[in-house]
Amino acid sequence: MLSRIAESLFWIGRYIERSDGTARILDVHLQLLLEDPWIDEDTACRALLSVMGSEAESDVPLGRDDVITLLAVDRKHPASIAHSVAAARENARRAREIVSTELWEALNHTNARMPHRVASDKTHEFFRWVRDRSALAIGVVDSATSRDEAWHFFALGRAIERADMTARLLATRSLTEASGPSWTTILRSCGGYEAYLRSYRGVPSSESAAEFLLLDRLFPRSIISSVIRAEESLREIDPSAGRVGVTDQARRLLGQIRSELEYRPISDILVDLTGHMEHLQAVTSSTSEAIRARYFPTSVVPVWIGEVS
Repeated sequence: MLSRIAESLFWIGRYIERSDGTARILDVHLQLLLEDPWIDEDTACRALLSVMGSEAESDVPLGRDDVITLLAVDRKHPASIAHSVAAARENARRAREIVSTELWEALNHTNARMPHRVASDKTHEFFRWVRDRSALAIGVVDSATSRDEAWHFFALGRAIERADMTARLLATRSLTEASGPSWTTILRSCGGYEAYLRSYRGVPSSESAAEFLLLDRLFPRSIISSVIRAEESLREIDPSAGRVGVTDQARRLLGQIRSELEYRPISDILVDLTGHMEHLQAVTSSTSEAIRARYFPTSVVPVWIGEVS
């Protein structure tokens, strides 16, 4: 497969997952601002922007409308939902010869219908629409794509991004210290509340809920499940890489973070949950860079070799 096509598929997967994850995080925490009058809105908004990899540029107090504008509909901001949707659509255009008509139409329609502003009383409806459109795009790929290299690059991008977004979601647990979102709210935001109840059969506690979102291998949005999914795709893309041990840097990084999660007591992670989640985000970033260097070399100059006379 051409590296150009593989890179586009990888980033389509990442951007679709990013738009979904960002919508889930914003939906939970903006709703929290409405429900808890004791939260300092400016502090909470700045902390949320920081968790999402953004920084406020001015000293003017920030409100929920500013966060929605910046992280939801600002097409020029790299962390916004609108930017992610547009970037997924652009990557699909670049790989149009391999992207299915159904996926192209889904991404094109979502990008065309993306609003330029969202009214305060319509935010939940907007975030639900983003989640529905993301689910549609993912469903199109999963239901009608052969499990070949193309699918594995798409799945690899999704898995890397999902691990990162779940880590960001867990990091928001301590955004406003004691006033942070409850574990029930966090579980609901990633669609895991019912799955949690089937596994633990009780009210979520800090330890059990964190353990579920970090280590449950059966829940697809858990960090460990996403890391394992990424490792599986890397093995399928290059099945010969493991014959003499793990030499691929991306697989090595994923294996290390998986081992840390599996063998470190959950109580130790909860002591500094935000710090551990920031470390995991740094690892996913390094993994993405290792994948880029291995499979998408942009600095390679083609060398033309003429016929030998």
